[in-house]
Amino acid sequence: MMIPESHPSGSLPELARRQAEPARWREALHTTLLAWYREHGRALPWRETRDPYRIWLSEVMLQQTQVERVIPYYHRFLQRFPDLAALAAAHEDEVLKAWEGLGFYRRARLFHQAARELVGEGGQVPADPERFRRLPGVGAYTAGAVLSIAFGVPLPAVDGNAFRVLSRWSGQRGSRDDPASWRQVEALAGWLVPTQAPGEWNQAIMDLGSLLCLPGARARCSACPVASLCQAGVQGLAAQIPAPGRRSPVQERVLLLGLLRHGGRVLVRQRPAEGLLAGFWELPGVELPAGQPVGPDCLARELQGWVGLPVRVLGRRLRYTHRFSHRLWRVELWEVRLRQAGPGGAPPPGGGGVGRGEGRRPGGPPPGAARPRAAGPRGGPAGPPARGRSGRAGRGRPAPARRR
Repeated sequence: MMIPESHPSGSLPELARRQAEPARWREALHTTLLAWYREHGRALPWRETRDPYRIWLSEVMLQQTQVERVIPYYHRFLQRFPDLAALAAAHEDEVLKAWEGLGFYRRARLFHQAARELVGEGGQVPADPERFRRLPGVGAYTAGAVLSIAFGVPLPAVDGNAFRVLSRWSGQRGSRDDPASWRQVEALAGWLVPTQAPGEWNQAIMDLGSLLCLPGARARCSACPVASLCQAGVQGLAAQIPAPGRRSPVQERVLLLGLLRHGGRVLVRQRPAEGLLAGFWELPGVELPAGQPVGPDCLARELQGWVGLPVRVLGRRLRYTHRFSHRLWRVELWEVRLRQAGPGGAPPPGGGGVGRGEGRRPGGPPPGAARPRAAGPRGGPAGPPARGRSGRAGRGRPAPARRR
């Protein structure tokens, strides 16, 4: 097993040179923070196990998602897929259904792909960082977190929270959007991670960033166990360090969706294999830029072009707003009828049908992203199964900010 060059035995990183006595500073951080964590660390279900599959699942779910929201999904997912083999044997649609409501579905697809890849090689999560990093969806952060916690591999785990903590400790002022600043912090993290209890160390940083070392002026420096070892804390600069990142503008769109019932079925169509909610089934409709004049005529033209038959828009059923991380959908659902039935009374080719009583469950996704797969009147498939995107996350770029 090879350890990256950022291992503590490597050369002194630039940010560590800012300390008067780097080695003593590091030792004091280890002693103080680990003692605090062992007394005050959060009790979380994935911390009750050393099973790498369960630890890996938790890290995937925690990307961009708050801990409180993840916990019930974590338990339900493990009830359905208790180990790597069970996950690999499942159809992608089953995996997406178990993930339903957690969002960022590409995480589930890549995790499923990685499970299948490993089961094809013997069914074990590798402890080797190089092999683990080659799995779909695994980047530097995920590899560091999973391997340090599950196998004791001395790797750092730098996400948005850890970047903030380490920037304050060292007085590094750059934004997480700045690649040079991110590299400096990663180098410091690699130098700091201990060879003994690296998983506890990484989790201690996670908890410090979630409980005390909060963003901006919310930082609770007076309660921090390592405030005297932190340059930002000593200088009273926690609110300014690190510099804020760039905020992506929110893209606002209007979605007009058609609820078209015919012969006891509801017409749905599958989203493209690439992009937002890839491969999911949705009610047909039209997406328009916010501010553009919209109305039932826009929806009628879109549906008539897609269905190939004249339609009648009867009236609006509901209106609501659905927010993604950097996107806002203003959704209008309209009741639609065919003016003329298709051949045999069936929905036109290209769409699936949802039978009576098989619509959206309470608490499921909204119209427009209702189901990973549609069903016919007897629960059979109404179209081909959704297929996810391939690829890898977290390569060559900072890890996403975590909502710990």
